[in-house]
Amino acid sequence: MINVTLKDGSIKQFEEGITLLDACKSISEGLARNLCCCKVDGKVKDLRETLISDCAVEFCTFDSDDGKRAFRHTASHIMAQAVKRLFPETKLAIGPSIADGFYYDFDRDTPFTDEELAKIEAEMKKIAKENLTLEKFELPRDEAVKFMEEKNEPYKVELINDLPEDAVISFYKQGDFTDLCAGPHLVSTKAVKAVKLTSVAGAYWRGNEKNKMLSRIYGTAFTKTSDLEEHLRLIEEAKKRDHRKLGKQLGLFALLEEGPGFPFFLPKGMIVKNTLIDYWREIHKKAGYVEIQTPMMLNRQLWERSGHWDHYKANMYTTTIDETEFAVKPMNCPGGMLVYMQEPHSYRDLPLRAGELGLVHRHEKSGQLHGLMRVRCFTQDDAHIFMTKEQIKDEIKGVVALIDEVYTLFGFDYHIELSTRPEDSMGTDEDWETATAGLKGALDELGRDYEINEGDGAFYGPKIDFHLTDCLGRTWQCGTIQLDMQLPERFNLEYIDRDGSKKRPVMIHRVVFGSIERFIGILTEHFAGSFPTWLAPVQVKILPISEKFADYAESVKKAMDEAGIRAETDYRSEKIGYKIREARNERVPYILVCGQKEQESGTVTVRCGENVLGAFALDKFIADITKEIKERGNRNTSVLSAD
Repeated sequence: MINVTLKDGSIKQFEEGITLLDACKSISEGLARNLCCCKVDGKVKDLRETLISDCAVEFCTFDSDDGKRAFRHTASHIMAQAVKRLFPETKLAIGPSIADGFYYDFDRDTPFTDEELAKIEAEMKKIAKENLTLEKFELPRDEAVKFMEEKNEPYKVELINDLPEDAVISFYKQGDFTDLCAGPHLVSTKAVKAVKLTSVAGAYWRGNEKNKMLSRIYGTAFTKTSDLEEHLRLIEEAKKRDHRKLGKQLGLFALLEEGPGFPFFLPKGMIVKNTLIDYWREIHKKAGYVEIQTPMMLNRQLWERSGHWDHYKANMYTTTIDETEFAVKPMNCPGGMLVYMQEPHSYRDLPLRAGELGLVHRHEKSGQLHGLMRVRCFTQDDAHIFMTKEQIKDEIKGVVALIDEVYTLFGFDYHIELSTRPEDSMGTDEDWETATAGLKGALDELGRDYEINEGDGAFYGPKIDFHLTDCLGRTWQCGTIQLDMQLPERFNLEYIDRDGSKKRPVMIHRVVFGSIERFIGILTEHFAGSFPTWLAPVQVKILPISEKFADYAESVKKAMDEAGIRAETDYRSEKIGYKIREARNERVPYILVCGQKEQESGTVTVRCGENVLGAFALDKFIADITKEIKERGNRNTSVLSAD
């Protein structure tokens, strides 16, 4: 018998060799019916795998991320089976699960049409009803190659040939369809009923533009039709909120062919960007940071010293000046090291918190670019904190509090991940253990929940990542705290301790926004372009009913200017209803209508979105909106109220 520790801490005994599925059935038939995969000692396993020794097991349903991945991976196989049934000449490439769905790449002479997608989707539902059992089998590499050659699947053959000669290759068979796959998968196709194919795109084989362009079909799958419908509703809502569309519509930024991946910020977009920067400077000054600026380009010797030349060169832009090779900085850290080295430091100087709004450049493939979310240059709101080992926990707590303050202001929920040492890393085991313990200890003392993300740390140290959730339930990784003992060592950083000895400081790299440009993209979609009043590029739109009230509207505008409120006046000879609709489409927080009644009484009629707030004395409106801006309130919880 073997002992299996379950997620709740209980221990069950099973016969050696029992499958994970049968082990689950012995505990709960209901749970087994909904099972997608399992985790054994933290590693995801197929349900058909057997238990051979004492271990910890977690049963994963669709409610878990691993369960969703296994479920949707099975959906991708069902889609491939449907394509082969309908279009047997099509060649198969790869078909993984991805965030919120799956895709499969196919090689065919012509792209798939919308009509063909509908046929494929219908065939997938038919395959689900057939309740086909997924059977796993394995072959030696030579036999696996022959097997796929007989099926005339050249892409699968290429994948197999890339594996070691002694590799045992796994396949999954469901009815008349067999695919090369490591799994895991569901037991049957029956559960995959709620499916939707969402789009078709081109994709180079293996992501290499020198390879053939394939047709990629995207789709998603859920266990319930109602969940699928809600997901599709959110997709449609996301399209309406697309920051690229709103950015153009609201005059925030431009994405031009002359600079792919290099966004152009327009006047209104610069107001949003600079307002965020002003806020950043305010909270950092309060938190005891100093601000620095380092050059955008530094020589190769520096990047070799920092380790970036060996670990990051593929993403760096380089040039030669006076026979010396330089790199445009992809991050601010090495420059921050040089700033620290400009003068000697005592333990009394520490912690030293140095912030930098640095413009960094990283080479991204053209197919990966996406509006402001994935660009080739961006402003990183960086900071480097130099400290003693004894100060690690307190400094991490301070950064967590700062990040929490920012995300709470914008109404974001978030979750935390602690990423540990990757395979490609620098430093000793002792350094990594100390650094990881420092991060973990700070989170534990704060009582914060977090997930362990094994092996996803930076090459120089472990990190804490903050994944915020927007109003559509999408997650974005923005803030990060990275603890680094390697760069201080590489740059021979020192401070003089109490006893006069020289010590090596520890360093934190951290960002709050991450990329200011990307954060603006996230905010644009989160608020659907309706920014909080304090952040909106135009805070008030003044609408005279007709030309004869233009002078009064101008006096209102002058009062706004004097109060520091960003206001515009629409003097066009259009009907007032049209001008109100235009102002709403521009997402202006407050619309002031000025007519005869308002002119005679020295008031303005205030509208906020669809709501008419009523008549306000001009000085009261200015006082109320000034308070809202100062407190950085949300227009949905406006302090404005008519007398």
